[in-house]
Amino acid sequence: MSTGLQPLPLSKHNQSQDRPLLKPDDSYAPITPEDLSELEKRFAAYVRKDLYGSMGCGELPLAEKVKIGVAMVTLVPVRIVAGILLLLVYYVVCRACTLFKRGSEEVEGDRQEGYAHLGGWRRKVLVGCGRVLARLMLVVFGFYWISLCHRSRTEEQSEGQRQGEPERPGAIVSNHVSYIDILYHMSSSFPSFVAKRSVGKLPLVGIISQCMGCVFVRRESKSSDFKGVAGVVTERVKEARENKDAPVMMLFPEGTTTNGEYLLPFKTGAFLAKSPVRPVILKYPYQRFSPAWESISGARHVIFLLCQFVNHLEVIYLPVYYPSQEEKDDAKLYANNVRRLMAMEGNLVMSDIGLPEKRVYLAALNVDFSHCQVKLLLCSHMF
Repeated sequence: MSTGLQPLPLSKHNQSQDRPLLKPDDSYAPITPEDLSELEKRFAAYVRKDLYGSMGCGELPLAEKVKIGVAMVTLVPVRIVAGILLLLVYYVVCRACTLFKRGSEEVEGDRQEGYAHLGGWRRKVLVGCGRVLARLMLVVFGFYWISLCHRSRTEEQSEGQRQGEPERPGAIVSNHVSYIDILYHMSSSFPSFVAKRSVGKLPLVGIISQCMGCVFVRRESKSSDFKGVAGVVTERVKEARENKDAPVMMLFPEGTTTNGEYLLPFKTGAFLAKSPVRPVILKYPYQRFSPAWESISGARHVIFLLCQFVNHLEVIYLPVYYPSQEEKDDAKLYANNVRRLMAMEGNLVMSDIGLPEKRVYLAALNVDFSHCQVKLLLCSHMF
């Protein structure tokens, strides 16, 4: 399925890829309800449809305000403490397992892949503890039960696998809805991700991401010795395919998050290695607050998510996708075919827009951001 929407022309200001997604932009005039309705039609993949409205600033009924107030003084503090404790425990595990070890592939004094090639008992402890603690962190966020569905391989897909070829994929490709996606995949297969170089230097999270073997990207680097992200990812995908002890790469080919009902165009990075991939579809059914993180600030989203006593996650595992020779020769064709399969199996709408259009939509929403802050302040004073 496809929305058939054409991307809007962007100004030079909006083409900047370095500007924070949720930073207010004074170049936009206040938008009218009619304008907002038109924006939501054009940028449907990023529109929040839950009770909390755009950017989590919708007018909530009194009953919902009471629930938030009660949760803020009872449930949220307990969950925050529990989450911090789990993070600290895994930090200690990571420190212990990397004692007297150095991260691989030093580039200009920075680790490019962290401890991706750490083996033996250290790797087993990191993976085992990481999966358990990630699952417990999901419980902290209210995901007590996770529904799993494994789709069987069709006759056509079985023909694509050569006899005797291993089932292990080189990469896992998934739609991207929320930061919760990362926690789930950590608890499921503990793969490696692609992350900004700055993430590897953050307190607590930095050493954890290094132990996961994340591929760190510094986009502004012009060094001839620096491997581009596509090159590093391709090598890691091939390695994971050939070596069962190597961490599998986990990639979100859309490049950004949606509201969970759409599938954006895929980037080709996960498909350049010409290796089989495992498509995984994540869906977050909700009644009041959507766990999707598309047009709401991180802090507000975390707080509202912690206020929900129960959250739901459904995971659909598709069979390993083996590319044809034509797909191996054309990474774009390979990516498009996998995307089409995921959209069909997950009942997702294929959208033609991407990150630049998301920036336009968020910039328009941020015009009224100050009014939203005032409403939240008044709401908090009620309790």
